Amino acid sequence: MDISAWILSIAGISVLSILIDLFLPSGTTNGHIKIIFNYVIVFVIIAPLPTLIKSDFDSSSIFTETDIVLQEDYIYQLNRDKLTMLEIGIESALESEGLKNVVVSISADIFTTVMQIETIYVDFSNLVIVGESEHIDIENKAVDVITSFVEIEKENIVFSGN
Repeated sequence: MDISAWILSIAGISVLSILIDLFLPSGTTNGHIKIIFNYVIVFVIIAPLPTLIKSDFDSSSIFTETDIVLQEDYIYQLNRDKLTMLEIGIESALESEGLKNVVVSISADIFTTVMQIETIYVDFSNLVIVGESEHIDIENKAVDVITSFVEIEKENIVFSGN
């Protein structure tokens, strides 16, 4: 028995038991039918196990290459979302420090499960300094804010537009 057919039969019998439960009136008959369907579900689950135990079970039939591609897509999107939130967080923190309109872009390897940030680009071309922040070292303030968010060497932070 194919594993996908086995899983499909488990799902089918489960849905059938839910539908029967919805349409039958409550009472002793409904209770007996539930017990019968529970036995059927258990039988459907354990029926192919003896053939799997006796034969050489091939685990590669469970996971196909498309499952791996979907996982890579998920990791890519998750890391992309993390980078976007990190960029927004750094920009907001810089603004709270009196540095408005700073654009932060992060370059990272987003195709691995543990995302590695390579470079952070900070664009000061539209910078507006507000409050009492006019006599500060802008780059050092930006480095302090960025390193409070991520662990990165100062050499990997690139400034432009200042």
